[in-house]
Amino acid sequence: MRVLQASGLSLGEFAALADDAAPHPRAIPLLGLARAGDEGFFDDAGLPMAEGWDQTELPAHKDSLFSLTIDGDSMEPVYRPGDRVIVDRDATEVRRGDRVVVRTAEGETLAKEIAALNGREVVLASVNPHYEPRILPRGQIRWMARILWVSQ
Repeated sequence: MRVLQASGLSLGEFAALADDAAPHPRAIPLLGLARAGDEGFFDDAGLPMAEGWDQTELPAHKDSLFSLTIDGDSMEPVYRPGDRVIVDRDATEVRRGDRVVVRTAEGETLAKEIAALNGREVVLASVNPHYEPRILPRGQIRWMARILWVSQ
């Protein structure tokens, strides 16, 4: 009550101010992982560009976030086809066990788990045991960013 008295606002006016200060959902770019390998969807920094992206709602405001739809079964049972992952291009500090999206120099975009990494190479593993790990020299990686969230 002291806040209302000091501000001279009614309870309704104060509640409206609090509602305006709350973060509002924001639409972020969404693209199928298989299509993300095509040229023209990412700029050199690994951020979404061009048309052709769908949108998904996220209750935050951060320009480095984007969403991808999982295609294929290499990450089953953790990620299934149709699941949506949210990736933060600013989340580039990764360690063993992190699930990441990697963009290769050849233009391939992969969702994988980091099995091992050092200064020379990164070993990317699929959760599905039917797929062999991939060893990528660091020079073959355009960018790598951590998956923050999945909608299943």
